[in-house]
Amino acid sequence: MKSVPERGLCPSPGTSSESRDSMKTLVVYDSVYGNTEKIARAIGGAITGEGKVIRAGEVDPAELKTIDILIVGSPTYGGRPTPAMQGFLDRISESALKGKSVAAFDTRYSTKLVKIFGFAADKISDNLMMKGGTVISSPQGFFVEGKKGPLKEGQIARAAGWAKEIVK
Repeated sequence: MKSVPERGLCPSPGTSSESRDSMKTLVVYDSVYGNTEKIARAIGGAITGEGKVIRAGEVDPAELKTIDILIVGSPTYGGRPTPAMQGFLDRISESALKGKSVAAFDTRYSTKLVKIFGFAADKISDNLMMKGGTVISSPQGFFVEGKKGPLKEGQIARAAGWAKEIVK
């Protein structure tokens, strides 16, 4: 798997599809223990075309005007996204995502309490849809061993595979 730069454009592996190469994707994430960042970078590294992986607190909402696909991810924090991610979502104006394809993911671990309150990806996806986005994939959860991680085996590869599917 290729490395994704800290900020800026993800290198494009090149494909035979010119339209796919011209797609601009933004992956926005928040991470508490580093697990969600690893998933976000795996997603960014798997995407063809022009892409950027950036932490939620560093995104200028004006950047949303220049993209085709927005992928947003957060750890599940009390059944919802982290406060930093919620802040990013709140800064997106109504209908700012009209005509944009969107997808959401989270990192999570299974406990009865978490299952009662739900997961961040569902709430992120609903928020993106309410802002005019077209959801292109069911919200995805990537699993960690415990609250602080590490990621369960195979989750990085699963994230990369999911990314390749949703940007086809």
